[in-house]
Formats: sequence, C-alpha cells, structure tokens
Amino acid sequence: MDSKVEMRRSLRSARRAHVAALPEVTKALLFRRPPSAVLDMVPDGATIGFYHPLPTEAPTGGYARFFSEAGHRIALPRFADADDTMHFAQWADPWGDSDLDVGPFGALQPARDAEAVVPDVIFVPLVGFTESGARLGQGGGHYDRWLEANADALPIGLAWDVQRVDMLPMEPHDRLLAAVVTPTRLYGPFERHNA
Repeated sequence: MDSKVEMRRSLRSARRAHVAALPEVTKALLFRRPPSAVLDMVPDGATIGFYHPLPTEAPTGGYARFFSEAGHRIALPRFADADDTMHFAQWADPWGDSDLDVGPFGALQPARDAEAVVPDVIFVPLVGFTESGARLGQGGGHYDRWLEANADALPIGLAWDVQRVDMLPMEPHDRLLAAVVTPTRLYGPFERHNA
C-alpha cells in the first residue's frame, strides 16, 4: 500500500470498525481533558482551533469545553462554499453548538456572523499518523494550506490508536505535527520543523 488513496481507504475502514466496536460509555469518557504535556504547549491566552468531528473521528468537544472554561477563545474552520479557502471563526458554544450551521462539506461550522480569528494552536483531524508526527489528512489539503499560510500555529493531532502507521509518504509541503494524542498515549511533543 504505497499510495495515499489506498492508505486512506484502509485507515478509514479500520477507524470505522474501531469506533463501531467502542461501547458508548467508553466513547463518552475519552478525550475529556488534555494531558498535562499538551497543556504545557498551549500559551496563556492562546486562541485554539478545533474541528467539529465526523462520527468516526476523535471527538473534540471535551477539549473545546475544557479550554473555553480556562478562558481561551475557541474556533472552528469555516468555508463560504466548497471552493473557499479554510478560515477559522469563533465557536462560542462548545456545550450546545447553538452558534453553528452546516457547512458545504456537511460538518458544522460557525455561522457567517461569527468573528473571524486566527488560532495559535489547532487540534487537527487525521486519517493516519506516525509516532514521529507525520500526518495523513482527508485528502482535500485544507489543513496543509492553512498551516503553510500560518506557520507559527502549533498543530496537534487527535486520533484513535488504530490510526497509527509505521510510515507515511511525505511531500515537501507536509508539516509534522507538534504532538498526537490518542486515548492511550501521547506522541511527542516533537521539535517544530517541516517534513
């Protein structure tokens, strides 16, 4: 399995099976509070970007609520349409999603009137990762382009353990994650540098 397309297919299938096998009680207890090593990576007053997860992605709500209660501004990606560049806007209600609308890709996103922000730290979705911080995304390149344009932002992955692979094909634009958090382990923090 060399190609990213084949890897994504295989990893998505493994992720689906893994999440389907998790009891609801177990899922509710995972990703509630960031590990202390991740907390140490987040500067005081930092704006923190999240993703609103699809059903099989690692959940972000617990972390979003935790950081919101700690006084951080919270944000989610927003797209005007399917051809738009990804931007972030404030997510004011990580408890009830009352300020979110359905975006062009089917994920919830901040309403059009939400304040645009630029996160200092972003928790990124992924299909696969290596224990050295390489990331395989969904394939649209939205996060790759955003991270390239916002080189000072600190990217942290959230994933299920089943998403770890030994190696990923890397391209010059691919940026390594600062850390990856799974339900059983923290990978990193890694030194910040490009692939």
